[in-house]
Amino acid sequence: MMEHNTYWYFYALLTARYVVIAGLAFLVFYRLFPARFARLKIQRLSPKRQDYVREVGYSLLTFFIFAAVGIVLISPAVRPYTQLYSNISDFGWAYFALSVVLALLIHDTYFYWTHRLMHHPRLFKLFHLTHHRSVNPSPWGAFAFSPLEAVIEAGVIVVIVLLIPIHEFAILLFLLLMPVYNVYGHLGYEIYPKWVVNSKIGRWLNTSTNHNMHHRYFKGNYGLYFRFWDEAMKTTHPHYDKTLASLVDSEQTAAARQV
Repeated sequence: MMEHNTYWYFYALLTARYVVIAGLAFLVFYRLFPARFARLKIQRLSPKRQDYVREVGYSLLTFFIFAAVGIVLISPAVRPYTQLYSNISDFGWAYFALSVVLALLIHDTYFYWTHRLMHHPRLFKLFHLTHHRSVNPSPWGAFAFSPLEAVIEAGVIVVIVLLIPIHEFAILLFLLLMPVYNVYGHLGYEIYPKWVVNSKIGRWLNTSTNHNMHHRYFKGNYGLYFRFWDEAMKTTHPHYDKTLASLVDSEQTAAARQV
């Protein structure tokens, strides 16, 4: 009974997180202020109602799988084999912060290679086609995976807790940052300003433009948080820089007109 209740608690938590983060983005950009942000729209057309319904439906299915993986990891049979820990003093606050960064880097590497693998012609329809039905994704599409892809996506948590010591709250923080950036990637609008994307650090960050182009063209731009792997493996779409520049330049031009 305890595990049953914990499962539904996990599921409710994952669903609430999705509804709040994706719902807020959808409300601001697609319902309240679409005209105000029109110049930042990556693709001119907007998704249709049936796209939103499909994205939400598959996302809710995804969370059943994510919650199940969480239950397995904290079960008495599995947890002793992980590197999860409960006392901050075991490693200190500095490592706590570092572990979140390491989790993001591990996830980015895991995501790039599993994502690229799922684009193999023999695997694409089975694993990844469901997600790519959103050619012009909305915030609701961030977790719209087929069940098989959901298992792959959930696997990163297994990798992280087996690979590095990580506090329970650090995992929770990671699980908050991940959907925020994932929703941004599926936002359909480019909200990074020019000074960010042109900075030494910013040029290595993944952008909503980057991932939107992946959905539009079905090839290239496989990263999640960063662009390290795409640049190293030469899988950045050839028109990415030009497309991004046109969007961030339009924002700067509009801001100048208001001064």
